[in-house]
Amino acid sequence: MNRQKFSNARDNFRMRRYAVSLGRRYVMAAASVVLLGVLGCSSVSDNSTHASANALAAPSFATESKVTKEAQKPNPKLIDANTKFGFKLFSQLQTQDSGKNLFISPSSVAIALAMTYNGASGSTQQAMARTLELQGLSLEQINSSYAALKNLLENLDPKVQLTIANSLWADKNASFQPDFLKRNRDFYKAKVTNLDFQDRKSPSVINNWVKESTRGKINEIVQQIRPEQVLFLVNAIYFKGSWTEEFDKKQTTEKPFYLASGGQKNHPLMSQSGKYEYLEHEQFQAVSLPYGNSGKVSFYIFLPKQNSNLKTFYQNLNAQSWEGWISKFKKREGSVQIPRFKMDYDVTLNNSLTALGMGEAFSDRADFSAMGSQKNLSISEVKHKTFLEVNEEGTEAAAATSVGVMLTSMPVVEPFRMVVDRPFFCAIRDNQTGSVLFMGSIVEPKT
Repeated sequence: MNRQKFSNARDNFRMRRYAVSLGRRYVMAAASVVLLGVLGCSSVSDNSTHASANALAAPSFATESKVTKEAQKPNPKLIDANTKFGFKLFSQLQTQDSGKNLFISPSSVAIALAMTYNGASGSTQQAMARTLELQGLSLEQINSSYAALKNLLENLDPKVQLTIANSLWADKNASFQPDFLKRNRDFYKAKVTNLDFQDRKSPSVINNWVKESTRGKINEIVQQIRPEQVLFLVNAIYFKGSWTEEFDKKQTTEKPFYLASGGQKNHPLMSQSGKYEYLEHEQFQAVSLPYGNSGKVSFYIFLPKQNSNLKTFYQNLNAQSWEGWISKFKKREGSVQIPRFKMDYDVTLNNSLTALGMGEAFSDRADFSAMGSQKNLSISEVKHKTFLEVNEEGTEAAAATSVGVMLTSMPVVEPFRMVVDRPFFCAIRDNQTGSVLFMGSIVEPKT
Protein backbone atom coordinates (compact mmCIF):
# COMPACT_ATOMS: atom_id res chain seq x y z
CA MET A 1 0.00 0.00 0.00
CA ASN A 2 2.82 2.44 0.83
CA ARG A 3 4.48 1.73 -2.51
CA GLN A 4 1.20 2.42 -4.26
CA LYS A 5 0.77 5.69 -2.34
CA PHE A 6 4.24 6.85 -3.30
CA SER A 7 3.58 5.76 -6.89
CA ASN A 8 0.40 7.80 -6.91
CA ALA A 9 2.24 10.73 -5.37
CA ARG A 10 4.88 10.59 -8.11
CA ASP A 11 2.17 10.36 -10.79
CA ASN A 12 0.35 13.33 -9.29
CA PHE A 13 3.61 15.29 -9.18
CA ARG A 14 4.27 14.59 -12.86
CA MET A 15 0.75 15.79 -13.66
CA ARG A 16 1.36 18.97 -11.67
CA ARG A 17 4.63 19.61 -13.49
CA TYR A 18 2.85 19.16 -16.78
CA ALA A 19 0.04 21.50 -15.71
CA VAL A 20 2.54 24.21 -14.76
CA SER A 21 3.99 24.07 -18.28
CA LEU A 22 0.64 24.67 -19.98
CA GLY A 23 0.96 28.44 -20.09
CA ARG A 24 0.93 31.62 -18.09
CA ARG A 25 -0.53 30.77 -14.74
CA TYR A 26 0.10 31.71 -11.17
CA VAL A 27 1.53 28.84 -9.16
CA MET A 28 1.29 28.74 -5.41
CA ALA A 29 3.30 26.16 -3.51
CA ALA A 30 3.53 25.62 0.19
CA ALA A 31 5.03 22.87 2.26
CA SER A 32 4.67 22.13 5.90
CA VAL A 33 6.48 19.49 7.87
CA VAL A 34 5.76 18.44 11.42
CA LEU A 35 8.22 16.32 13.38
CA LEU A 36 7.62 14.61 16.69
CA GLY A 37 10.57 13.00 18.44
CA VAL A 38 10.12 10.75 21.45
CA LEU A 39 13.11 10.68 23.78
CA GLY A 40 13.95 8.11 26.40
CA CYS A 41 16.16 8.42 29.49
CA SER A 42 16.73 4.66 29.47
CA SER A 43 16.52 1.88 26.93
CA VAL A 44 13.04 0.88 25.86
CA SER A 45 12.13 -2.80 25.62
CA ASP A 46 11.22 -4.23 22.23
CA ASN A 47 8.49 -6.84 22.08
CA SER A 48 9.16 -7.75 18.44
CA THR A 49 11.98 -7.75 15.91
CA HIS A 50 11.99 -5.76 12.68
CA ALA A 51 14.44 -4.89 9.93
CA SER A 52 16.24 -1.53 10.09
CA ALA A 53 13.85 0.26 7.73
CA ASN A 54 10.92 -2.13 7.79
CA ALA A 55 7.42 -0.66 7.48
CA LEU A 56 5.13 -1.91 10.25
CA ALA A 57 1.95 -3.70 9.31
CA ALA A 58 -0.54 -1.47 7.51
CA PRO A 59 -4.21 -1.24 8.56
CA SER A 60 -6.62 -3.64 6.94
CA PHE A 61 -8.70 -2.58 3.94
CA ALA A 62 -11.83 -3.07 6.02
CA THR A 63 -10.59 -0.61 8.62
CA GLU A 64 -9.68 1.99 5.99
CA SER A 65 -13.06 1.67 4.30
CA LYS A 66 -14.85 2.13 7.60
CA VAL A 67 -12.85 5.27 8.38
CA THR A 68 -13.51 6.70 4.91
CA LYS A 69 -17.25 6.11 5.14
CA GLU A 70 -17.57 7.54 8.63
CA ALA A 71 -15.43 10.61 7.96
CA GLN A 72 -16.92 12.23 4.88
CA LYS A 73 -17.08 15.71 6.40
CA PRO A 74 -14.99 17.25 9.20
CA ASN A 75 -16.84 18.27 12.32
CA PRO A 76 -17.28 22.09 12.20
CA LYS A 77 -16.17 22.16 15.84
CA LEU A 78 -12.74 20.91 14.79
CA ILE A 79 -12.39 23.67 12.18
CA ASP A 80 -13.40 26.23 14.82
CA ALA A 81 -10.91 24.70 17.25
CA ASN A 82 -8.07 24.90 14.73
CA THR A 83 -8.92 28.51 13.91
CA LYS A 84 -8.95 29.51 17.58
CA PHE A 85 -5.71 27.67 18.28
CA GLY A 86 -4.03 29.17 15.22
CA PHE A 87 -4.78 32.75 16.18
CA LYS A 88 -3.86 32.14 19.83
CA LEU A 89 -0.50 30.74 18.75
CA PHE A 90 0.08 33.59 16.31
CA SER A 91 -0.72 36.12 19.03
CA GLN A 92 1.77 34.50 21.41
CA LEU A 93 4.49 34.56 18.77
CA GLN A 94 3.76 38.21 18.07
CA THR A 95 4.65 39.06 21.66
CA GLN A 96 8.15 37.57 21.29
CA ASP A 97 8.84 38.39 17.63
CA SER A 98 7.14 41.78 17.33
CA GLY A 99 8.61 43.86 14.55
CA LYS A 100 9.90 40.85 12.61
CA ASN A 101 8.64 38.90 9.62
CA LEU A 102 6.58 35.98 10.95
CA PHE A 103 5.00 33.12 9.00
CA ILE A 104 3.55 29.91 10.42
CA SER A 105 1.33 27.01 9.42
CA PRO A 106 -1.21 26.59 12.24
CA SER A 107 -2.69 23.59 10.40
CA SER A 108 0.71 21.90 10.40
CA VAL A 109 1.26 22.46 14.12
CA ALA A 110 -2.32 21.37 14.91
CA ILE A 111 -1.93 18.09 13.02
CA ALA A 112 1.37 17.34 14.76
CA LEU A 113 -0.15 17.99 18.17
CA ALA A 114 -3.30 16.03 17.26
CA MET A 115 -1.19 12.97 16.52
CA THR A 116 0.62 13.54 19.83
CA TYR A 117 -2.76 13.99 21.55
CA ASN A 118 -3.57 10.37 20.65
CA GLY A 119 -0.86 9.33 23.10
CA ALA A 120 -1.86 11.65 25.95
CA SER A 121 -3.84 10.66 29.04
CA GLY A 122 -5.30 12.20 32.18
CA SER A 123 -4.61 15.82 33.01
CA THR A 124 -2.04 16.08 30.20
CA GLN A 125 -4.73 15.21 27.68
CA GLN A 126 -7.03 17.78 29.27
CA ALA A 127 -4.34 20.48 29.12
CA MET A 128 -3.67 19.75 25.46
CA ALA A 129 -7.42 19.79 24.74
CA ARG A 130 -7.73 23.26 26.28
CA THR A 131 -4.74 24.57 24.36
CA LEU A 132 -5.94 23.07 21.08
CA GLU A 133 -9.56 24.12 21.83
CA LEU A 134 -10.70 20.49 21.53
CA GLN A 135 -13.05 20.46 24.53
CA GLY A 136 -16.36 18.80 23.70
CA LEU A 137 -14.83 16.63 20.97
CA SER A 138 -14.14 12.95 21.54
CA LEU A 139 -10.90 11.40 20.32
CA GLU A 140 -12.87 9.53 17.65
CA GLN A 141 -14.48 12.78 16.44
CA ILE A 142 -11.10 14.51 16.30
CA ASN A 143 -9.45 11.71 14.35
CA SER A 144 -12.40 11.18 12.00
CA SER A 145 -12.59 14.89 11.30
CA TYR A 146 -8.89 15.07 10.43
CA ALA A 147 -9.35 12.12 8.09
CA ALA A 148 -12.26 13.93 6.40
CA LEU A 149 -10.37 17.23 6.28
CA LYS A 150 -7.41 15.56 4.58
CA ASN A 151 -9.74 14.12 1.95
CA LEU A 152 -11.42 17.49 1.28
CA LEU A 153 -8.20 19.50 1.14
CA GLU A 154 -6.59 17.08 -1.27
CA ASN A 155 -9.46 17.41 -3.73
CA LEU A 156 -9.99 21.15 -3.95
CA ASP A 157 -9.63 22.17 -7.57
CA PRO A 158 -7.95 20.98 -10.81
CA LYS A 159 -5.55 23.93 -10.54
CA VAL A 160 -4.87 23.48 -6.84
CA GLN A 161 -2.70 20.70 -5.48
CA LEU A 162 -2.57 20.08 -1.75
CA THR A 163 -1.23 16.92 -0.14
CA ILE A 164 -0.97 15.97 3.52
CA ALA A 165 1.42 13.14 4.38
CA ASN A 166 2.15 11.64 7.79
CA SER A 167 4.71 9.15 9.04
CA LEU A 168 6.04 7.54 12.22
CA TRP A 169 9.68 6.52 12.51
CA ALA A 170 10.31 4.21 15.48
CA ASP A 171 13.55 2.91 16.92
CA LYS A 172 13.59 -0.83 16.30
CA ASN A 173 14.46 -1.37 19.98
CA ALA A 174 11.40 0.50 21.28
CA SER A 175 7.78 -0.55 21.64
CA PHE A 176 4.60 1.52 21.51
CA GLN A 177 0.95 1.00 22.27
CA PRO A 178 -0.73 -0.81 19.34
CA ASP A 179 -3.81 1.43 19.59
CA PHE A 180 -1.67 4.57 19.36
CA LEU A 181 0.03 3.31 16.21
CA LYS A 182 -3.22 2.04 14.70
CA ARG A 183 -5.06 5.35 15.15
CA ASN A 184 -2.23 7.20 13.43
CA ARG A 185 -2.28 4.71 10.56
CA ASP A 186 -6.05 4.55 10.18
CA PHE A 187 -7.05 8.19 10.56
CA TYR A 188 -3.88 10.09 9.60
CA LYS A 189 -2.77 7.54 6.97
CA ALA A 190 0.65 7.59 8.63
CA LYS A 191 3.41 5.42 7.24
CA VAL A 192 4.86 3.55 10.23
CA THR A 193 8.47 2.42 9.86
CA ASN A 194 11.09 0.84 12.12
CA LEU A 195 14.65 2.20 11.94
CA ASP A 196 17.90 1.40 13.65
CA PHE A 197 18.44 4.70 15.44
CA GLN A 198 22.08 3.74 16.06
CA ASP A 199 22.68 3.77 12.31
CA ARG A 200 24.12 7.10 11.16
CA LYS A 201 22.11 6.83 7.94
CA SER A 202 18.74 6.86 9.74
CA PRO A 203 18.35 10.67 9.75
CA SER A 204 18.83 10.73 5.98
CA VAL A 205 16.07 8.13 5.58
CA ILE A 206 13.62 10.41 7.40
CA ASN A 207 14.89 13.52 5.63
CA ASN A 208 14.53 11.89 2.22
CA TRP A 209 10.86 11.16 2.98
CA VAL A 210 10.38 14.76 4.04
CA LYS A 211 12.12 16.05 0.91
CA GLU A 212 9.96 13.89 -1.35
CA SER A 213 6.74 14.75 0.51
CA THR A 214 7.43 18.50 0.25
CA ARG A 215 8.70 18.36 -3.34
CA GLY A 216 12.15 19.44 -2.24
CA LYS A 217 11.00 22.54 -0.31
CA ILE A 218 12.27 21.14 3.00
CA ASN A 219 15.40 19.03 2.69
CA GLU A 220 16.26 18.36 6.33
CA ILE A 221 14.25 18.10 9.52
CA VAL A 222 16.41 15.69 11.55
CA GLN A 223 20.08 16.65 11.86
CA GLN A 224 20.97 13.83 14.22
CA ILE A 225 19.30 11.24 16.41
CA ARG A 226 20.35 11.44 20.05
CA PRO A 227 20.78 8.21 22.05
CA GLU A 228 17.63 8.81 24.11
CA GLN A 229 15.34 9.37 21.12
CA VAL A 230 13.02 6.53 20.15
CA LEU A 231 10.30 7.97 17.89
CA PHE A 232 9.67 10.68 15.29
CA LEU A 233 6.24 11.61 13.98
CA VAL A 234 6.38 13.66 10.78
CA ASN A 235 3.61 15.54 8.98
CA ALA A 236 4.19 17.13 5.57
CA ILE A 237 1.82 19.56 3.85
CA TYR A 238 2.45 20.61 0.26
CA PHE A 239 0.39 23.21 -1.60
CA LYS A 240 0.67 24.36 -5.19
CA GLY A 241 -2.01 26.38 -6.96
CA SER A 242 -2.56 28.81 -9.80
CA TRP A 243 -4.04 32.28 -9.36
CA THR A 244 -7.49 32.57 -10.88
CA GLU A 245 -6.00 35.64 -12.60
CA GLU A 246 -2.21 35.75 -12.69
CA PHE A 247 -0.11 38.88 -12.37
CA ASP A 248 1.46 40.39 -15.47
CA LYS A 249 5.22 40.72 -15.01
CA LYS A 250 5.18 43.83 -17.20
CA GLN A 251 3.08 45.58 -14.57
CA THR A 252 5.63 44.98 -11.79
CA THR A 253 7.51 48.16 -10.88
CA GLU A 254 9.89 49.38 -8.19
CA LYS A 255 8.08 51.54 -5.65
CA PRO A 256 8.70 52.71 -2.08
CA PHE A 257 7.76 50.31 0.73
CA TYR A 258 7.32 52.17 4.02
CA LEU A 259 8.80 50.40 7.05
CA ALA A 260 7.41 50.46 10.58
CA SER A 261 10.60 52.20 11.72
CA GLY A 262 9.71 55.23 9.61
CA GLY A 263 12.21 54.51 6.86
CA GLN A 264 11.50 53.30 3.35
CA LYS A 265 13.05 51.08 0.69
CA ASN A 266 12.44 50.59 -3.02
CA HIS A 267 10.78 47.25 -3.64
CA PRO A 268 9.04 45.51 -6.59
CA LEU A 269 5.24 45.68 -6.38
CA MET A 270 3.08 43.48 -8.61
CA SER A 271 -0.10 45.12 -9.99
CA GLN A 272 -3.50 43.84 -11.03
CA SER A 273 -7.04 45.14 -11.56
CA GLY A 274 -10.40 43.39 -11.61
CA LYS A 275 -13.23 42.21 -9.37
CA TYR A 276 -12.23 40.91 -5.95
CA GLU A 277 -13.75 39.89 -2.65
CA TYR A 278 -12.91 43.01 -0.66
CA LEU A 279 -13.46 44.52 2.78
CA GLU A 280 -13.15 48.19 3.72
CA HIS A 281 -12.79 48.66 7.49
CA GLU A 282 -12.15 51.82 9.46
CA GLN A 283 -8.72 50.47 10.43
CA PHE A 284 -7.69 48.43 7.37
CA GLN A 285 -8.28 47.30 3.81
CA ALA A 286 -8.50 43.58 3.03
CA VAL A 287 -8.60 41.64 -0.22
CA SER A 288 -8.97 37.98 -1.15
CA LEU A 289 -6.97 36.73 -4.15
CA PRO A 290 -8.37 33.34 -5.25
CA TYR A 291 -6.64 30.30 -6.69
CA GLY A 292 -7.88 27.89 -9.35
CA ASN A 293 -11.23 27.68 -11.10
CA SER A 294 -13.40 27.41 -8.00
CA GLY A 295 -11.78 29.94 -5.67
CA LYS A 296 -12.02 27.45 -2.79
CA VAL A 297 -8.62 28.63 -1.56
CA SER A 298 -7.51 32.26 -1.36
CA PHE A 299 -4.59 34.41 -0.33
CA TYR A 300 -5.86 37.07 2.09
CA ILE A 301 -4.06 40.36 2.71
CA PHE A 302 -5.02 42.73 5.55
CA LEU A 303 -3.39 46.14 5.17
CA PRO A 304 -3.65 48.61 8.09
CA LYS A 305 -4.57 52.11 6.95
CA GLN A 306 -1.99 54.86 7.05
CA ASN A 307 -3.38 56.23 10.32
CA SER A 308 -3.03 52.79 11.92
CA ASN A 309 -0.42 49.99 12.05
CA LEU A 310 0.03 46.24 12.49
CA LYS A 311 0.38 46.55 16.27
CA THR A 312 -3.09 48.07 16.51
CA PHE A 313 -4.46 45.53 14.04
CA TYR A 314 -3.15 42.62 16.09
CA GLN A 315 -4.85 43.93 19.21
CA ASN A 316 -8.16 43.10 17.52
CA LEU A 317 -7.08 39.93 15.67
CA ASN A 318 -8.57 36.71 17.03
CA ALA A 319 -10.72 33.84 15.79
CA GLN A 320 -13.97 35.69 16.48
CA SER A 321 -12.98 38.90 14.70
CA TRP A 322 -11.49 36.86 11.84
CA GLU A 323 -14.76 35.03 11.20
CA GLY A 324 -16.67 38.31 11.46
CA TRP A 325 -14.43 40.00 8.91
CA ILE A 326 -14.50 37.04 6.52
CA SER A 327 -18.30 37.12 6.48
CA LYS A 328 -18.29 40.78 5.38
CA PHE A 329 -16.18 40.45 2.23
CA LYS A 330 -18.07 41.67 -0.87
CA LYS A 331 -17.26 41.58 -4.58
CA ARG A 332 -15.82 44.92 -5.69
CA GLU A 333 -14.06 46.43 -8.66
CA GLY A 334 -10.60 47.61 -7.81
CA SER A 335 -6.85 47.36 -8.19
CA VAL A 336 -4.18 45.80 -6.01
CA GLN A 337 -0.43 46.14 -5.73
CA ILE A 338 1.37 43.56 -3.63
CA PRO A 339 5.09 42.99 -2.98
CA ARG A 340 7.15 40.30 -4.61
CA PHE A 341 9.11 38.93 -1.68
CA LYS A 342 10.91 36.05 0.01
CA MET A 343 11.37 35.21 3.69
CA ASP A 344 12.12 32.43 6.16
CA TYR A 345 11.28 32.09 9.85
CA ASP A 346 12.09 29.76 12.72
CA VAL A 347 11.01 29.63 16.33
CA THR A 348 10.87 27.33 19.34
CA LEU A 349 7.25 27.01 20.48
CA ASN A 350 7.76 25.76 24.04
CA ASN A 351 7.11 29.11 25.72
CA SER A 352 4.13 29.96 23.52
CA LEU A 353 2.45 26.57 24.04
CA THR A 354 3.14 26.75 27.77
CA ALA A 355 1.53 30.20 27.89
CA LEU A 356 -1.49 28.75 26.10
CA GLY A 357 -1.94 26.14 28.84
CA MET A 358 0.11 23.15 27.69
CA GLY A 359 2.83 23.53 30.31
CA GLU A 360 2.14 20.16 31.94
CA ALA A 361 3.04 18.37 28.70
CA PHE A 362 6.58 19.76 29.04
CA SER A 363 6.99 18.80 32.71
CA ASP A 364 7.69 15.63 34.67
CA ARG A 365 3.96 15.52 35.46
CA ALA A 366 3.15 14.76 31.80
CA ASP A 367 1.13 11.64 31.07
CA PHE A 368 1.70 10.09 27.63
CA SER A 369 0.99 6.54 28.77
CA ALA A 370 -1.38 6.03 25.82
CA MET A 371 1.61 6.47 23.50
CA GLY A 372 3.94 3.87 24.96
CA SER A 373 4.40 1.52 27.85
CA GLN A 374 6.81 4.00 29.41
CA LYS A 375 5.17 6.05 32.15
CA ASN A 376 7.55 9.03 32.21
CA LEU A 377 7.17 10.66 28.80
CA SER A 378 7.06 14.42 28.31
CA ILE A 379 7.53 16.88 25.46
CA SER A 380 11.05 18.24 25.36
CA GLU A 381 10.92 20.75 22.51
CA VAL A 382 8.63 22.03 19.78
CA LYS A 383 10.34 23.73 16.85
CA HIS A 384 8.79 25.43 13.84
CA LYS A 385 10.45 26.59 10.62
CA THR A 386 8.88 28.17 7.55
CA PHE A 387 9.75 29.57 4.14
CA LEU A 388 7.65 31.84 1.91
CA GLU A 389 8.22 33.29 -1.54
CA VAL A 390 5.69 35.34 -3.53
CA ASN A 391 6.21 36.44 -7.13
CA GLU A 392 4.28 36.91 -10.38
CA GLU A 393 4.38 33.22 -11.23
CA GLY A 394 3.53 31.86 -7.84
CA THR A 395 4.10 31.42 -4.15
CA GLU A 396 6.11 28.73 -2.43
CA ALA A 397 5.65 28.13 1.27
CA ALA A 398 7.18 25.52 3.54
CA ALA A 399 6.77 24.86 7.24
CA ALA A 400 8.56 22.42 9.55
CA THR A 401 7.54 21.69 13.13
CA SER A 402 9.50 19.33 15.36
CA VAL A 403 7.99 17.99 18.58
CA GLY A 404 10.28 16.05 20.86
CA VAL A 405 8.98 13.87 23.67
CA MET A 406 11.33 12.62 26.35
CA LEU A 407 11.06 9.97 28.95
CA THR A 408 11.16 11.33 32.19
CA SER A 409 -18.29 48.92 7.32
CA MET A 410 -20.20 50.48 4.95
CA PRO A 411 -19.76 49.56 1.21
CA VAL A 412 -18.23 52.15 -1.16
CA VAL A 413 -19.58 52.33 -4.70
CA GLU A 414 -16.45 53.55 -6.44
CA PRO A 415 -13.57 51.15 -7.18
CA PHE A 416 -11.09 50.66 -4.39
CA ARG A 417 -7.32 51.01 -4.68
CA MET A 418 -5.12 48.94 -2.41
CA VAL A 419 -1.36 49.51 -2.46
CA VAL A 420 0.40 47.14 -0.09
CA ASP A 421 3.42 49.38 0.49
CA ARG A 422 3.74 48.99 4.26
CA PRO A 423 3.68 46.13 6.83
CA PHE A 424 0.71 43.78 6.42
CA PHE A 425 -0.89 40.56 7.66
CA CYS A 426 -1.57 37.69 5.26
CA ALA A 427 -3.22 34.27 5.39
CA ILE A 428 -3.97 31.34 3.10
CA ARG A 429 -7.46 29.98 3.80
CA ASP A 430 -9.47 27.06 2.49
CA ASN A 431 -12.80 28.80 1.92
CA GLN A 432 -14.68 25.51 1.69
CA THR A 433 -13.97 24.37 5.26
CA GLY A 434 -12.67 27.63 6.71
CA SER A 435 -9.30 26.07 7.57
CA VAL A 436 -6.48 28.58 7.88
CA LEU A 437 -3.50 26.82 6.30
CA PHE A 438 -0.90 29.56 6.77
CA MET A 439 -0.75 33.04 8.30
CA GLY A 440 1.96 35.63 8.61
CA SER A 441 3.16 39.13 9.41
CA ILE A 442 5.24 40.82 6.70
CA VAL A 443 6.98 43.90 8.07
CA GLU A 444 9.88 44.10 5.61
CA PRO A 445 9.67 42.16 2.32
CA LYS A 446 12.97 40.99 0.89
CA THR A 447 13.96 39.65 -2.51
